[in-house]
Amino acid sequence: MKDGFIKVAAITPNVKVADVDYNCQEIVKKIEEAAEKDVKVMVFPELCITGYTCQDLFLQDVLLEAALDGLLRIKAHSKNIDSIIFVGLPFALNGKLYNVAAVVYKGEILGIVPKTFLPNYNEFYEVRHFASGKDIKATVVIDKKEIPFGTNQIFTCADMPSLRSAVELCEDLWVPNPPSINHCLEGANLIVNLSASDQIIGKARYRRELVNGQSARLVCGYIYASAGPSESTQDVVYSGHNIIAENGKMLADSKLFTEDMLITEIDIKLLEAERRRMTTYQSAKQGMAEYVYTNFNLELSETQLTRFIDPKPFVPSSTAERELRSNEILTIQAMGLKKRLEHIRCKTAVIGISGGLDSTLALLVTAKAFDYLGLDRKGIVAVTMPGFGTTDRTYDNAVRLIKEIGATFKEVSIVNAVNQHFSDIGQDSSNHDVTYENSQARERTQILMDIANKENGIVIGTGDLSELALGWATYNGDHMSMYAVNVSIPKTLVRYLVQYYADTCGKEVLSKTLYDVLDTPVSPELLPPTKGKISQKTEDLVGPYELHDFFLYHMLRLQQSPSKIYRLAKIAFANQYPDEEILKWEKTFYKRFFAQHFKRSCLPDGPKVGSVAVSPRGDLRMPSDASESMWLKELECL
Repeated sequence: MKDGFIKVAAITPNVKVADVDYNCQEIVKKIEEAAEKDVKVMVFPELCITGYTCQDLFLQDVLLEAALDGLLRIKAHSKNIDSIIFVGLPFALNGKLYNVAAVVYKGEILGIVPKTFLPNYNEFYEVRHFASGKDIKATVVIDKKEIPFGTNQIFTCADMPSLRSAVELCEDLWVPNPPSINHCLEGANLIVNLSASDQIIGKARYRRELVNGQSARLVCGYIYASAGPSESTQDVVYSGHNIIAENGKMLADSKLFTEDMLITEIDIKLLEAERRRMTTYQSAKQGMAEYVYTNFNLELSETQLTRFIDPKPFVPSSTAERELRSNEILTIQAMGLKKRLEHIRCKTAVIGISGGLDSTLALLVTAKAFDYLGLDRKGIVAVTMPGFGTTDRTYDNAVRLIKEIGATFKEVSIVNAVNQHFSDIGQDSSNHDVTYENSQARERTQILMDIANKENGIVIGTGDLSELALGWATYNGDHMSMYAVNVSIPKTLVRYLVQYYADTCGKEVLSKTLYDVLDTPVSPELLPPTKGKISQKTEDLVGPYELHDFFLYHMLRLQQSPSKIYRLAKIAFANQYPDEEILKWEKTFYKRFFAQHFKRSCLPDGPKVGSVAVSPRGDLRMPSDASESMWLKELECL
């Protein structure tokens, strides 16, 4: 449970219809198996103690009494199990029969939750046997103990108060106003659903969308456990389709027609942080619904993570999704620039082209914006500005790129101007310090700005999100422009956007040039080359961008702590970087992120395209003189 992770399971046992003894034996076996895997929340299907498909046998006293006796056996067996367990059974109360979930914990029954919405259409006819538990709030006596009975119950872990569970059963999810809505507004963040959903064509996909969508809408974890193929197949077949979702993300999805357990970990702290971030996520008004709160305890331990930790959280792992996303991102960038050009009645864009990734992407986006406006691409003035560190490879790629895009080519060497500047300020040109580097960056920006004035155009910024997060930009140099199209594109995503364009543009020379740009080391090229090759590689100086993008996403998007990010990064990059190197670069990230915020405080305008952005007018409101000591202190303790 360290860092807010809780190991959970959706479990489908093998059943024999109406054979309670057999079913309880199978449930107990699964409980033991899950406990050995350190599962803390176990969810079984609807009516699993008897089997869902008993039909009119539900009206038989012998079955109902056996079901209650079976529950007591499961309760007794759970005495030494450090888990909260949800099992389904029929339960009689005051002359009515209810389809319920029993909440079992360490030899106790914490609550009985009845189903609210009973399907009575097509193949379902639950109203024939069961009554709705809507609005019922009662107390029942089981094994000489009073137990809360009703739909409005929340079960809170006293040792981890952020873990608050509530129950709905099958059809409850499929209605316009599921009980889980009120549960979550009342504070629950983990919904368990005991289900018996038969399988027909197309239903699995809909089921996934339903569970995933509900977890997103309610910003919760959702565990869906369904009856399996050992149920009666008299008229329908059950597939044992189990699903575990977290805030709109499918964490685990079982194979159909299996009877097994689906195990993963839900990040409760992530859910809490997301709800805090969303100011529109309002809690229920006091007195809106009366709830019963029951506490339980779980032993605190470090949950072994089995869930997938994406090393590239900004980049979709699916090729089809990545291509779709790439096209959408390029369109957002281009439409942002299109609007700006339209608004100021500008028909000229000036952009510095280095032959690197960022300026390449900015040029592609600018060309797309000009196409949307119906403007001649000759209105794009693409400027190469060779300096002390420029290599033949990047220069040649820049020239070919400009030609293939159809922009106006312009070359202005910065060497003489920078040498004159060195002479003016007394800088020794053999001293390759920060002044040596930044003078070149500012000279290039001055050239672009002045050409823009001369051509009645605007300067297009090329810097990306990763550089801004690290402050890897010269203040009032490449940091400044009149519209920054890459401002919310992280470096790991820049690469995929350029690759997508290369794959789909249909122009052989342009594609070949783009592929070579992709193969070129990331460098500002401010230091003289060594034997004609790039000598200054950014990632050797500030660290791998894939690590920094990972840190950035988990810090800003998920609000996670440095130690938690380190823990996840060790898993995500287990075969790429040693632990000590990950820790080293994470410390670098935090130091630079805090120290360089003054650069982000005066960013030029640019379009937000994803869930992480650092605009001071939008997503990131942060003082430029905030201290990083608390974050670094946590890392020093690792």
